[in-house]
Amino acid sequence: MVQSSPQSAAVTSVSVSCSPAGVMAGDTTQCIAAVQGSGSYSSAVTWSASAGSITSTGSLTAPAKSGNVTVTATSAEDPSVSGSAVVSVSAPGTPSSITSVSVSCTPSTVPTGGASRCSASVQGTGSYSSAVQWSATGGAISSAGLFTAPATTGNLTVTATSTQDSSKSGEATVAVQLGIPASRHVVLVMEENQGYATVVGSSAWPNLNNLIANGALPTQYYANTHPSIGNYLMLTTGQVLTNDDSSTTVWNVDNIARRMLAAKLPFRVYAEGVTQGYVGGNTGLYLVRHNPFALLSDVAGNKVVANQVIWPFSQFAIDLANGELPEFSYIVPNVNDDAHNGTPQQADSWLQSNVVIPLENQAAFQSGGDGLLIVDFDEAATSDTAYGGGHVSPVMWGPVVKHGYRQTSSTVYQHQSMLRTVMDALGLQNPPAAAATAPSMAEFFVQE
Repeated sequence: MVQSSPQSAAVTSVSVSCSPAGVMAGDTTQCIAAVQGSGSYSSAVTWSASAGSITSTGSLTAPAKSGNVTVTATSAEDPSVSGSAVVSVSAPGTPSSITSVSVSCTPSTVPTGGASRCSASVQGTGSYSSAVQWSATGGAISSAGLFTAPATTGNLTVTATSTQDSSKSGEATVAVQLGIPASRHVVLVMEENQGYATVVGSSAWPNLNNLIANGALPTQYYANTHPSIGNYLMLTTGQVLTNDDSSTTVWNVDNIARRMLAAKLPFRVYAEGVTQGYVGGNTGLYLVRHNPFALLSDVAGNKVVANQVIWPFSQFAIDLANGELPEFSYIVPNVNDDAHNGTPQQADSWLQSNVVIPLENQAAFQSGGDGLLIVDFDEAATSDTAYGGGHVSPVMWGPVVKHGYRQTSSTVYQHQSMLRTVMDALGLQNPPAAAATAPSMAEFFVQE
């Protein structure tokens, strides 16, 4: 059966600003709309004005008479949600003065070296000038308000000062944070039921510990729940959804597959023990709960998509040989090869032979490439309930990852942070549910 969730797309608010907010009769002002919502909502709006005329891009031409004009932007997705701003129209010859300057920067959080577009709204009386001079406490900002962040992190203040009246200015804060490098070769492999202490430094995982030495290790990473299934769903939807390991419910919720399909971003699931397009239940050594993509309506509910996305693991080697690795690969070993039923040594050997060594030979995973391999564990032993699912040891490796890095921050990461990390690397915005506010794992990546 298909269950729905409140995480579907919805527009929650529309706000409008016009710059300048005061113009002479017959002059123009540019209005912009900021649309907020949840899920993969549309930011499109339709414009209207109480007087004068306004284009489909928000450019208002003031009427010939003085007075106030209300400009309204209405969500194209949900016409019940709209926002408005007032533009003051003055007759020629009216004495001018600046009353206020306000500043907004979008986005308000950027990675080091990233950019933010800042705009100033100048208000006043008469035929005042809307021109401003820009400055910032760090980084650089152009005369048009394009802010470029410095190489260091922190909160920086962007200021716009009226050129007509230097005593009037406005400010906005831009937060500069570490970023996740873009990658078009992200590979995620899932292992099973191993706690941090049984993996890191263990002789049972020699190859994975070598990967740790050459990659990055989060030391404060915890699974979300027991048993397995909720962790896999958190990694793909940002929600636990169920703790019933026998559940075959197909979930109609916002998820990474939906976002990749909408963005036309190629991805594949490579699973041991299944045939192309298989979205059925457990078979042989394959457990469907280890393949959350087969539990999402965007894949399981569409045979064409399922045939495009779900492949037997043997296809992974074929795609590598043909140079056709998709932008995102999700690998599902069978229960003997993921440490669920088999030994850790067997899982370690399988991972090295079937995933790590083949990727090492790919240009994307060599110096100068953009490859990112993530080896994650669904949960620790059931006796470990710290943060819900226990202490586990995901490993990140590739040229975009810091070499030999172990977590230095005290941040607690969970599977929703890994979902955010994958989506950030793939350039997919607005991660679903808990991933939207999850801590960024940027500390583990090389900063450009």
